[in-house]
Amino acid sequence: MENKNLVDDCLFCKIIRGEVPSYTVFENDDVKAFLDISQVNPGHTLMIPKKHITNLFDYTKEDVQRYLQYIPEIANAIKKAFPNVTGMNITTNNGKSANQVVMHSHIHFIPRFKGDGLKLMTRNNADQYDEAKYNEVADKIKAQF
Repeated sequence: MENKNLVDDCLFCKIIRGEVPSYTVFENDDVKAFLDISQVNPGHTLMIPKKHITNLFDYTKEDVQRYLQYIPEIANAIKKAFPNVTGMNITTNNGKSANQVVMHSHIHFIPRFKGDGLKLMTRNNADQYDEAKYNEVADKIKAQF
């Protein structure tokens, strides 16, 4: 059965259709989860909706309920598969400037192990903010709801 919610030139849509092989760890009518080819750490898995959605900015509330409900189930399966997991980064890159490479929504599950040496880059700019600046930023966001 052809899925009309997929596009022709998307790598992840091709994986869903079986045109490109993957190391699938979980699949149902809603999502497919498979090993990330980079394997940042053993068990690094991607979960994708079986509907072409570019990234989280394009999700409807219905999409969230349908596709993201599987995050805990997949995370727990990875944790159980690797008993020495001490944590897990569950991330998504949304847009090219956020390092999204495949323009089909996907969630990364990156198992963390004691001493794995993996560093996710963040920075602390708290010293550049005072109460007025925090309120200004918060108010800009609040005004969008």
